[in-house]
Amino acid sequence: MLLVEKNAMTEEIEALVEQFGKQRSSLLKILHEIQKKHRHIPDFAQQEIARLLDIHPVEVYSVISFYAFLNTEPKGRNIVRVCQSITCDLQGKQAVCNAIEREIGCKFGETSKDKKFHLEFANCLGLCDISPAMAVNEKVYTNLTPEKAVQILNQVK
Repeated sequence: MLLVEKNAMTEEIEALVEQFGKQRSSLLKILHEIQKKHRHIPDFAQQEIARLLDIHPVEVYSVISFYAFLNTEPKGRNIVRVCQSITCDLQGKQAVCNAIEREIGCKFGETSKDKKFHLEFANCLGLCDISPAMAVNEKVYTNLTPEKAVQILNQVK
């Protein structure tokens, strides 16, 4: 990371600490904002957040590694998460996943070549009564069929 980029990142994190506070409970909010802007949380940002919140860098990393929606490596611009609960399995999740992989051109756990999409599973989206379900970024879709999933992805493209 260039010095100019590091200074900009430090200023960004300082502003977030000022906005959310210097207490440990601000960590997740700050991480979420960095993730939203940069699509990941770089090592340098983790170090700066730890320094500014006066906590150990391992604490920052442990929070990032605990939550599936936080990453240390960049992913595609649009994150597609499909629920992998047993209820979704029983309601046809596999056919939906196959259609999504065909449409995007990559497998779950991968990022598309054009960096527009990253496919991953979520343990549960909490929508068992209207499954199968998926989230594209922060918007949730339910009662999916393969056709409906492809239609949604085409709208996102």
